[in-house]
Amino acid sequence: MIDFATQLVENIGIFGAGLFIAIESIVIPLPSEFVLLLSGFNVSIGEFTFFPLWVATTIGSLVGALVLYGLGFLVSRDGIDNLTAKFGKFVGIKARDVEIAFKWFEKYGPFVIFFGRLVPLVRSLVSIPAGLAKMNLIRFSILTICGSGIWNALWIYIGIQLGDRWRDAEGWAKYLDYGVYALLVIIAILFVTRLIRQRGSTSLS
Repeated sequence: MIDFATQLVENIGIFGAGLFIAIESIVIPLPSEFVLLLSGFNVSIGEFTFFPLWVATTIGSLVGALVLYGLGFLVSRDGIDNLTAKFGKFVGIKARDVEIAFKWFEKYGPFVIFFGRLVPLVRSLVSIPAGLAKMNLIRFSILTICGSGIWNALWIYIGIQLGDRWRDAEGWAKYLDYGVYALLVIIAILFVTRLIRQRGSTSLS
């Protein structure tokens, strides 16, 4: 799959990068970081330009997300569980992964569409409960573009800075993921703290 991704980017260019991100957004067993790092390397050597690349990959993220949104919109929760049981192993997902995505959406609501784009695997699967909940499509698209845009820009930039050493980032990518998790926890704590303070102020008044 890595060879396929490399050939796609090298042969089709920016469109290939966007196409692969769209496919990856529907969940395949290869992280989008790989293609984004490779694409960033191509920017560093003048093969690609940053902004068109960023637009193409972000559109790809949105297209993939809309496919899964449509799946959630058209299929019941039981139907999704059945599809996961039958075909999940072929696209690298488990029933537990889908369950986590649903729990995140139930707990954090539409905000997880934005923040969830920064979390591997969840960023794809969270589109399904959004579709099942019939979330406003325009709002879903905007939050997806914003979250995915940040994720894509970050990894493209890392690829640019590393240049021909872009493969080095594969070894510490998980640590960046841990950093994202920590950031999300901090944001959640701040959000809850603010909510408690607002309720306390309301009760005192």
